[in-house]
Amino acid sequence: MTDYDTVSADVEHEEEIPEDHPRYQDLLTRHRIENGVEKGITHLQGMHAEGRGSAFDYLLGEETIPSADEAERAAAAHLLLAERPVLSINGNVAALVPGEMVELADAVGAGLEVNLFNRTPERIEAIADHLREHGAEDVKGLEADARIPNLDHQRAKVDADGIHAADVVVVPLEDGDRAEALEAMGKTEIVIDLNPLSRSPQVAEVPIVDNIIRAVPNVTAHARDLAGAKEAELRTIVESFDREAALETAERRIRDGEL
Repeated sequence: MTDYDTVSADVEHEEEIPEDHPRYQDLLTRHRIENGVEKGITHLQGMHAEGRGSAFDYLLGEETIPSADEAERAAAAHLLLAERPVLSINGNVAALVPGEMVELADAVGAGLEVNLFNRTPERIEAIADHLREHGAEDVKGLEADARIPNLDHQRAKVDADGIHAADVVVVPLEDGDRAEALEAMGKTEIVIDLNPLSRSPQVAEVPIVDNIIRAVPNVTAHARDLAGAKEAELRTIVESFDREAALETAERRIRDGEL
């Protein structure tokens, strides 16, 4: 039997966290964010954002609810139908699911692009190197030779052949104003956010209300399952997804769920 009282959140390696710990995923994400800060990948503000997400995940029961799984399947169908899909990577995403994002990109033929609010050349390079260490071959976001209209901050900077040209964009843990700006550009947005009331999932074509460490592998699994599907089947999945119902179900679970 594991003595959970002896497990510290301050661990050097995530393998030290017992997988049967009742708060395993929370301890895992905390460790990865802290490690990301130490490596210069994650900004200190990202720790606050992760704390907010952790609270919502606790209210969701720290599990992928059925409506989130439906959204993840719809996301996979969108990505398989896309002509120019791109996965946007910020500091928290790079710290939490670097290898998983690379696997998703491979499964759906998507590009990977680093995009940061607190943007410096050093952070951009550190995240790109981190993604390469996890198997990425081509990482965009370093050129930043285009801009998203109507945004004044650093997250407006994108690659012309990346997010700017994309038809479908996965924007996990996204800023609301940038999500709104991408929507105004006509992008199909897939947002992963644990708060169904925030602006990002509210404007997304596919809002996934789930922890990113569960959501990204789930989308990848659905994409692999649907890899041989005909276009008509994929379009049926996309068209049958009810984004409003998904958001309402997640909100109801948070408000009324039994802990």
